[in-house]
Amino acid sequence: MTDMRVYDAQYHGGLYTFEPVLGDMSNTDRGADESGRSSDRPVSLADEPELDAFVSESDVALVEFYTDGCGICRSMEPVLTNVARQLDVDVGLVNPRDDPPLVERFDVRSVPLFVLFVDGEPVDRRAEGFISGDDLTEWIDERLDD
Repeated sequence: MTDMRVYDAQYHGGLYTFEPVLGDMSNTDRGADESGRSSDRPVSLADEPELDAFVSESDVALVEFYTDGCGICRSMEPVLTNVARQLDVDVGLVNPRDDPPLVERFDVRSVPLFVLFVDGEPVDRRAEGFISGDDLTEWIDERLDD
């Protein structure tokens, strides 16, 4: 059986450290709870209509634009899980290659791209590769305080 534990990645003095944050995830579902809203984990969004519905139903939502095969994108998932839990924000994941109009609409030039939505509207974006949980949390808090 594959090891399905979730780790939090932190960047310290030029090195990444990985610490387990949850138990074995092999028998759990990712994403939405029974109500359809996000749990502590990111929700996979299939296309533009799902993205629009997700952000319109959230007071605050963070969406990661990713592509399959992007190692940095994949390493962000445990970080996003922690951010969702810490800040009580909804977190979504969308692959813009599955819906090309998203590339143009959000000017996706590199992944991972993080877009923060407040009341259904994008308020800020970041495309800087791997972002530690502390940095991402601070960035979101700063945007919500504006």
